[in-house]
Amino acid sequence: MLAIMWKLLIVSCVVLISAATARAEPELDTVRVGVLAYRGSERAAHDWEPTLSYLERAIPGRRFVMMPLDLAGMVLAVADRQVDFVITNPGSYVTLEARFAVTRIATLESGTPDTPIAAVGSTVIRRADRAGIGKLADLKGKRLAVVSTDAFGGFQIAWREMEEAGVRPFTDLAELTAVGFPMEGVVEAVRAGSADAGVLRACLLEEMTARGRIAPNEFVVVGEKPPGELPCRVSSRLYPDWPFARLAHTPRDLARRVAAALLTMPETEGPTWTASLDYTSVHELFRTLHIGPYPKTPPTLEEVLKENWQWLAVIAAAVLWWVVHSARVEVLVRRRTAELEREIAERERAEATALRLREERDQLSRLGIVGEMASNIAHELNQPLAAIGNFAGGMTRILDAPTPDLGMLRAGARSVAEQAERAAAIIQRTRGFVSRRDAQRSALSVNAVVEETLSLFGAPPDPALSILTEPADGLPEVRADKVELQQVLLNLLQNAVEATRTGNNGGGEIVLRTALSGGMVLIEVRDSGPGAPEESRRRMFEPFFTTKPGGLGLGLSICRTIVERHGGRIWAVPGVPRGLAVRFTLPPAAGETVSSLSVPSSIQETNT
Repeated sequence: MLAIMWKLLIVSCVVLISAATARAEPELDTVRVGVLAYRGSERAAHDWEPTLSYLERAIPGRRFVMMPLDLAGMVLAVADRQVDFVITNPGSYVTLEARFAVTRIATLESGTPDTPIAAVGSTVIRRADRAGIGKLADLKGKRLAVVSTDAFGGFQIAWREMEEAGVRPFTDLAELTAVGFPMEGVVEAVRAGSADAGVLRACLLEEMTARGRIAPNEFVVVGEKPPGELPCRVSSRLYPDWPFARLAHTPRDLARRVAAALLTMPETEGPTWTASLDYTSVHELFRTLHIGPYPKTPPTLEEVLKENWQWLAVIAAAVLWWVVHSARVEVLVRRRTAELEREIAERERAEATALRLREERDQLSRLGIVGEMASNIAHELNQPLAAIGNFAGGMTRILDAPTPDLGMLRAGARSVAEQAERAAAIIQRTRGFVSRRDAQRSALSVNAVVEETLSLFGAPPDPALSILTEPADGLPEVRADKVELQQVLLNLLQNAVEATRTGNNGGGEIVLRTALSGGMVLIEVRDSGPGAPEESRRRMFEPFFTTKPGGLGLGLSICRTIVERHGGRIWAVPGVPRGLAVRFTLPPAAGETVSSLSVPSSIQETNT
């Protein structure tokens, strides 16, 4: 106990000295990342410096500094806000999450990008010449070496497996020795014979063998599990890999930028990251072992009664046991109820935040579309304004005549009013499109929405560019939000105009058609531009993918989100005879009868 207290005191001094040094340096653009150095500082720098270097390049103006820490130092650094982010093992993260509201933003990726796997486990080893230890149950009465009793992969995972095998590490082992970091010290203890077995993090045995630190047949895995997704020999079940997490005081904008950079980090830059995985299994392990944020409750009355059974009659002991048991169940139910209420509240807050962000993104997208259509809107407004000017000039000349013609004046005034209403209608349509609003789904005629959208879009900026419509008759109504549907159509029209102008020196033809295909209402926007290769057609609906100089790559991604939210799908095919055709489908409104409509042959041939 004295040695542990001295160790904590030394770690505290190191952290305080690091904090004082950090405060002496400029902190304006410095981002400090605490890293659990379970294999030493040099190995931590080798593993994580590529990630921090990539973040510096991806987020200009920020300097990412790594702080290697052990488990105790990690807790102290987070408590004193000496770091902005942490990279640590799942067990350490769950404890920090409960105590300091640390939030994960990404998880170290294992396996393939499409199928991430759990990759943290424990491997129990013994010397090959040490017989009599084949299963975990054989560890009873033996000496076991671990890096630390607080280590996740280095002890706690194996602890659960030993408990299920009937071995309680703190009472059934002859000796439980914590050798400290780095974890290679466990191997040396087993090799030297000071321990009968040792606990390693999964895959460390294979890594040390590959580097020649361990002979291929020097050690045997105790209680080895059948081969699974992880290409390493393990003695336990697997848990999610290490998270990259932010502290509560870290700015949200910085956290979002770091998360976006990690999720788009190329494999060539270093370890790859995926969206944050579910750490419920880690919480379950801690609850099972009563550690971390799930400490064991104080001794119950039931335990007290069992220790003093000789002073009580058998009937009195049974009655008291029932009372204690009932009280314990009620406490557990209340605790679980409180946990569920917190989880529900957090889920509701997350859903509300996601909805608000989605609405803001859609609003910004609509504003961006209007910005791109500014020349079209100006052209549309210029026509009625020019007509008003002409009529006003004519009316002035009539008034200047010796005998003004009142009939012509009345006709001119009516014409001015008509053109003013026309200009007001253009402004009203544009204002209605960009106004912030909640989604309002109703039964709509697709052809009517197309016609209104074309009116909102206005005339093409180049006289040589034309927009043709081919509406199908008898289409069933769809249940959709009109503004969101207009947002999709305007985005596709604007892209078609840009593509057509690029491929035809400003001229060309855009076709907007509707049809019925496979029981779904289909809308197609086809341009006569240069088209797009198969790779671009396949990826154009992904977030942040763009072929436009200076483009954000969000327009088509938002279109896909809107279409899929309405129960349809969107895709792109080569145009006939040239160009690119973007199509999306919507399901008919409930109760609509889908009649048999002819589908244009060009759509039938490429509707894949």
